Amino acid sequence: MSENKRSWWSRLGLPLQVGSVCAALGIALAIIGIARGNVPLNPLSIFLAFLISGGSWGLVSWAITTAAVDVEQDIADEEAHDGQP
Repeated sequence: MSENKRSWWSRLGLPLQVGSVCAALGIALAIIGIARGNVPLNPLSIFLAFLISGGSWGLVSWAITTAAVDVEQDIADEEAHDGQP
């Protein structure tokens, strides 16, 4: 039974894993920007900095990874069907 247990991270698909990591990197860059004084220190500005940086990095990287996975799957399916009559 324990061999069927997988962590929540391994159950996520590759595009979601890549998107989550890139969103975390975007939020880390926002924290650096806040610490350097590039963002006003009110809660709304900080929230928007996190949302815009993490959201955009996460969404764009998720979309790119999803497209790459879909293309690779299509190529593999096409190659599998090419050998059959």
